[in-house]
Amino acid sequence: MTVNLTSPKADALFPITGVRLGVVEAGVRKANRKDLTVALLDAGCSVAGVFTQNRFCAAPVQVCREHLGQGQGIRALVVNTGNANAGTGADGLVRARGICAALAKLLDIAPAQVLPFSTGVIMEPLPSERIEASLPGALLNAKENNWLLAAEGIMTTDTVPKAFSRQVMIGGALVSITGISKGAGMIRPNMATMLGFMATDARIHQGLMQELALELAEGSFNRVTVDGDTSTNDSFVVIASNKANHPTIESLHSAEGQALKSAMLDVARNLAQAIVRDGEGATKFITVHVQGGKNAGECRQVAYAIAHSPLVKTAFYASDPNLGRILAAVGYAGIADLDQSCIDLYLDDVHVAVRGGRHPAYREEDGQRVMKQSEITVRVLLGRGQAEDTVWTCDLSHDYVTINADYRS
Repeated sequence: MTVNLTSPKADALFPITGVRLGVVEAGVRKANRKDLTVALLDAGCSVAGVFTQNRFCAAPVQVCREHLGQGQGIRALVVNTGNANAGTGADGLVRARGICAALAKLLDIAPAQVLPFSTGVIMEPLPSERIEASLPGALLNAKENNWLLAAEGIMTTDTVPKAFSRQVMIGGALVSITGISKGAGMIRPNMATMLGFMATDARIHQGLMQELALELAEGSFNRVTVDGDTSTNDSFVVIASNKANHPTIESLHSAEGQALKSAMLDVARNLAQAIVRDGEGATKFITVHVQGGKNAGECRQVAYAIAHSPLVKTAFYASDPNLGRILAAVGYAGIADLDQSCIDLYLDDVHVAVRGGRHPAYREEDGQRVMKQSEITVRVLLGRGQAEDTVWTCDLSHDYVTINADYRS
């Protein structure tokens, strides 16, 4: 079940010149399932990535950081599902590096020019032999228009593939942007999403790429949560193939840089919100908007307290306007000098609480009307300043427990 999310159409996803994708069934965990994706990048592509802040990070995350740090120019990405290669110690690092070496040999490039990614079950040995044996097949079917197949190939408990495209005029040239992501559970990114990949044919100076990746993640994937768990494998990679016919963007603060970043952020937000809409067992998509903070950080702190609360999330699932749970979450968010007499609470258009107490005109039936909707906005006014921030989340249903109780079966 998803919340107002449909599977993308292949012809709605723009190919990116200089980026080819191949997808095969490698039998990583289950037979007859697309579970190995390879992205081939032309020489001259600019690449950057941001990764999980979970200190128990997976082997591929460690290898990605090493390879990006060597600055040799990334030429390929390899992604497997079904096995996270996390909690696998030294053996996991050997297997991740072995896959990079195997793909590098096929492409006649250096192993450090390959970035590996894994997602799936934690603490099980990665069947790297199956992956390596399937690499030639992935290379054979690599095409620029395989974005939908790639979105399918990186799924785990996702119920639909997640992919979006945009086009924008930059310096008189039409620039394309396409991105894919996966994720439905173990979602509380602290930099990116479980896995996300975005490519554009825009010309961007390599020196800007890390800043761009960070800003895109901060404005999108760092604003979503399903269950409050930060994955061991979170990775978000941004690729610029530098094939478009416009002058190279030298600053993200230029008019061209701002236009490109805005279009890419739109794609990133769609991908991030798609993860919430496809959250494990989700039946409702909830926007938590906190205003009137001293700074954006404390607004986000309050928003996440609401979005992570099991009591709040189960109330939304039941369409039960037990809205005191929201006020309680605001109170325990960790703002020591919060004045409850300054707080207002809205549920969509319904003014629930004013100056810390129940609004005299609030009626239970009005709250229930909103709670029954598939998309709901919670708005909190802190009365402390002019800052604001937004987080997107979903409800918590019986199906979430069911899915995670038998995830490994």
